Amino acid sequence: MKYKVLLTSIALLILFFNGVQLPEANAQTTEFVYGDPLPDAPKLSARGKYKVGVQTINLVNKGQVDILNTKEGKDPLYDRPITIEVWYPANVNPQEKTVVYNEVMGTANDSLRPLTPFTFKGRAYRNAKPLTDQGNYPLIVVSHGYVGSRYLMTYLTENLASKGYIVAAIDHTDSTFKDANAFQSTLLNRPKDIRFVIDQMVELGSKGSKSKLQNLVDANNIGIIGYSMGGYGVLNVAGAGYSDALAGFFTGMTGGSTAIAVNTAKNEEYKKLTDERIKAVVAFAPWGMERGVWDAEGLTGLKKPTFFIAGSQDDISGYENGIKAIYEGAVNADRYLLTYQNARHNVAPNPPPAEALAPGLHIDEYYRYAEPSWDQRKLNNVNQHFVTAFLGQHLKNEDNSKYLELQENSNEKDWTGFKPRSSTGMELLHARPAN
Repeated sequence: MKYKVLLTSIALLILFFNGVQLPEANAQTTEFVYGDPLPDAPKLSARGKYKVGVQTINLVNKGQVDILNTKEGKDPLYDRPITIEVWYPANVNPQEKTVVYNEVMGTANDSLRPLTPFTFKGRAYRNAKPLTDQGNYPLIVVSHGYVGSRYLMTYLTENLASKGYIVAAIDHTDSTFKDANAFQSTLLNRPKDIRFVIDQMVELGSKGSKSKLQNLVDANNIGIIGYSMGGYGVLNVAGAGYSDALAGFFTGMTGGSTAIAVNTAKNEEYKKLTDERIKAVVAFAPWGMERGVWDAEGLTGLKKPTFFIAGSQDDISGYENGIKAIYEGAVNADRYLLTYQNARHNVAPNPPPAEALAPGLHIDEYYRYAEPSWDQRKLNNVNQHFVTAFLGQHLKNEDNSKYLELQENSNEKDWTGFKPRSSTGMELLHARPAN
């Protein structure tokens, strides 16, 4: 028996001297919630000091082009409904309970993938009172993929709010699980929705708005985050004008509508849309480069600091000729490219819900979230870490350079902020603006 004790003690010492952290005796375990840190989570992935409130806000963008009903090049107008979810630092009473989000799998009007309701827990508090004695907070606007929803990245939206941001995630009409419609609506409306929500959030957060968010939004410090088609949208809002090739394709698919022309690089009206309030951009797996959405001229218009995140095997947006080509072509932006080796397209979402594991369910419900070569919870933690570092640098004047200025190959040496042996399988590129 004494030899077993001795061997156990030696083993523990070896683990200790190799930097492995051991669990505390009688440590209490809790249910895992999306965004919670794994044992090897990097430093900045931890939640911040604030409790988080969350509320749903229904907006209407009046007088928009009804592209789904265009006929013979004539664009009717309609009032476009947009729902957003907003997370914010909050005062929370002890008796309040954390939120349960209501979501669906599947796709509207798809008989092979019917809508399937499910719920999942968060660590925010529904309609909690905002924390008003800490000044105002930078604004983050988040745009999901096609199809998706405002709840697709709660691991990140809750996390950022806990660090002192107001975070608004959009349900893009005609592009969610519940209302997916023809693709031309997504092509046209992504950047328009993002701009509209920025303006609405600034208005709601201004003095005298009488909303819960009044006096809480720092209108001069805004970040935008997009995934897939959301990436397509945020890059355009940030200055990467679309190509004439996209405009021509759009006109052909809509029977003559030229409505998307306002977002093309050569359009003088597009150049007037530059928003100086936007200080930082995060683009997860942005879609479009392989389809001719951008050309060299359009990408030179991106001048905002931008953090790209991609999988080296992305089979939706493409990598070498897709996301990496955008990164390389955005020569006037201070930009990073974080690449997860062997990952495909799903580098941004929450982990798959338990319901996605049900027998007989279409495998694409699982692969709408999951990565084949990575633990999604690990990806979430790494995303939290780098997005926190990048946004903190540009929106809060934090010096996070030690977490961003790293050797390119994570296999060569442990990256700063990562626990020993935990930063393998990644690459981080950094290019400064040419001008």
